[in-house]
Amino acid sequence: MKFKTLTEKLDLIQWLSSIEDESIIEKLLEFRRKETTDWWEQISDEEKASINKGIKEADNKELKSHSEARKIYAKWL
Repeated sequence: MKFKTLTEKLDLIQWLSSIEDESIIEKLLEFRRKETTDWWEQISDEEKASINKGIKEADNKELKSHSEARKIYAKWL
């Protein structure tokens, strides 16, 4: 770990230990919860189905070539 990073972490620990404002503590706790939440739990069922479909197609070697994909998605590229 870089020395600068270690110093910054120690500064944060010191700062955290001095915080008395409960609203700041709550915001920090909420930030930590969001950062440790698995992104899979935050996406919609439709997005999960689409990802699973793509994995299944890849497993079955039903992939499109790069040029085919560019043609399909040209209007968004």
